[in-house]
Amino acid sequence: MAGSELKADFWITEYITPWDIYVHGITETLAYQKTAFQEMYIVKSGAYGKGLVLDGKWQSSTVDEYLYHEALVHPAMIAQGNPKKVLVLGGGEGATIREVLRWKTVEKVKMVDIDGEVVAACKQHLPEMHAGAFDDPRTELVIGDALAVLDNSEEEWDVVISDLSDPIEEGPSFKLFTKEFFEKINRILAPNGKFVLQAGPVADPYIATHARLVNTLKTVFEHNASYTTFVPTYGEPWSFTLSSHTPLETRPEPEAIDQLLEDQTTGDLGLIDGITVLGLFQTPAYIRRAIAQYQEIFTLSEPPKFFGKGVSSDQ
Repeated sequence: MAGSELKADFWITEYITPWDIYVHGITETLAYQKTAFQEMYIVKSGAYGKGLVLDGKWQSSTVDEYLYHEALVHPAMIAQGNPKKVLVLGGGEGATIREVLRWKTVEKVKMVDIDGEVVAACKQHLPEMHAGAFDDPRTELVIGDALAVLDNSEEEWDVVISDLSDPIEEGPSFKLFTKEFFEKINRILAPNGKFVLQAGPVADPYIATHARLVNTLKTVFEHNASYTTFVPTYGEPWSFTLSSHTPLETRPEPEAIDQLLEDQTTGDLGLIDGITVLGLFQTPAYIRRAIAQYQEIFTLSEPPKFFGKGVSSDQ
């Protein structure tokens, strides 16, 4: 806008579609590395605090990450009711396991991330996000391939959380949004277990991908719910899916959820309470219509691939 003052000389530009970009002004680069799997930046931004950027796509920022991580974790934990063992796939910043560990019922959380260099950098530079969760005695950190861990696991899990980076073709996780992957999840899920997937953006240009993810999940799990939150750092609404073989209460009583959270969790939540959970599960009509329309499923031979990466540049 004419007359506006720009206060950054370094910018990270994320490509949303071939016609849309989202640009963050960066005040300081805390870490940069090309790992064996992806390109990583940890930066300070002018508007959203510290942030993790992988392959040019913004993962989270200290100012608004709670809008993502609370929505990712707590609806599944609430739906399960008494989660003791939780498996987290991905989640390099440690914020996902931080939210899991709020639950007094949790006895063990196992986090599996393929990129140890990213995890190490997050431990060092993003203590606001992990809040010491890596040092909690209930935490088991595994640096490895989620597929291999699932293939070799004989444990049953009350909640499985897939917090993998977006399925761009060049990245490490684009095959982990497929029917075959969900079947592996199903094998290690407890009978009353809940599976939650970060399921990508749900703006109109790419709603078909989310819809196909939901329909892929339907081939494996009997009950599925699509829900969204808005994360300003992403510049668009973001979706999750909650899956189960037992019915999901999509019109819960807010007072009951508030009591459960008061009894079973510690610390203050910024997004989630009973009214929020009730609202999250009222899936908007355009998403419901898309799920009905786009019935194709994703497989290892035809996995989803999100558009684009991003670039960093000096002004």
